[in-house]
Amino acid sequence: MKSYSFKKKLSNGLIYSILSLLSIIWIAPIIWLVIISFRGDDTGPYPSKVLPQSFTLDNYIKLFTETSLFNYPRWYLNTITVAIFSCIISTILVLMIGYAFSRLRFPSRTKLMNIGLILGMFPGFMTMIAIYHVLKLIGLDQSLIALILVYSGGSCLSYFIAKGFFDTIPLALDEAATIDGATKSQIFWKITLPISKPIVVYTVLTSFIAPWIDFIFVSVIMRDNYNNYTLALGLFQMISRENISKYFTQFTAGAVLVAIPITLLFVKMQKYYVEGVTGGSVKG
Repeated sequence: MKSYSFKKKLSNGLIYSILSLLSIIWIAPIIWLVIISFRGDDTGPYPSKVLPQSFTLDNYIKLFTETSLFNYPRWYLNTITVAIFSCIISTILVLMIGYAFSRLRFPSRTKLMNIGLILGMFPGFMTMIAIYHVLKLIGLDQSLIALILVYSGGSCLSYFIAKGFFDTIPLALDEAATIDGATKSQIFWKITLPISKPIVVYTVLTSFIAPWIDFIFVSVIMRDNYNNYTLALGLFQMISRENISKYFTQFTAGAVLVAIPITLLFVKMQKYYVEGVTGGSVKG
């Protein structure tokens, strides 16, 4: 018994040591980014000393005052607009599709699910050029509406977790509501959704984060439309070869401001996020 207890403590100590090391490796770049964002001695990305010699808020202030070259406030507004509208549309579509495949039985249901699964396996960047030309053909290229359509449309293939979650809800609830005269639409909106908070929160978080951090699609669709850049593409311009030495500290300040909303949202909703993932991981 003592030998088993010693081995258990040793294994737990080893596991905790590895996890602690990984935590330090993960959080060290974030701490460094925050420290550099307050650095007053602007020496570019390669300072002679690791720690700043002076601290200032000027890097944050300049983001919102010096907008002639890098219009950070406009980019922030663009990103929030695209993320919110994409989140609303994507959440509604994903939940409705997941519920339909979970509860309804119709011809070609299995074939449609298999097609969605196969299409979801292909990387999104494979269709970038085709999507750009389609948007250009209908006159929506280089617009925020184009981004919203792309993100919302692409999210529909991620309904499997929502379907898995709805599969865990007893069919008896639907049957009882049907006997009382409720329609499928009423059952979905008034009965199923109110008791599906974990999957709703999970879908909202994933639908909001995707457009918030995306760089590839926005760089293809926006091209040189400077005013319609989102934060990911705008901040990337700050660290281009000709700008990095002058705007690196402003870039770090902008990166910190980008991370704050997502971090707060995830911390607040983390409990439901985990429940949504685990609840939707069952086989339907």
